Amino acid sequence: MASYRIEWKASAVKELRALPKTVVARIVTAVESLAHHPFPSGVVKLVGSDHVYRIRIGDYRVVYTVESAFC
Repeated sequence: MASYRIEWKASAVKELRALPKTVVARIVTAVESLAHHPFPSGVVKLVGSDHVYRIRIGDYRVVYTVESAFC
């Protein structure tokens, strides 16, 4: 299975810094797991875009893009 690289936007990093450390740890762990499994259960493909998805992590949502050399 292919492994993907995680790239954080500067705005996402800034928002993470404002959250409680326990929440940040959960979000970072979930995002890092996307490198090996980019389509976990509960993933939602956003309407109107080809490669943008959303996952829920507690009360938070993470929006991410999956780019592949084979697309």
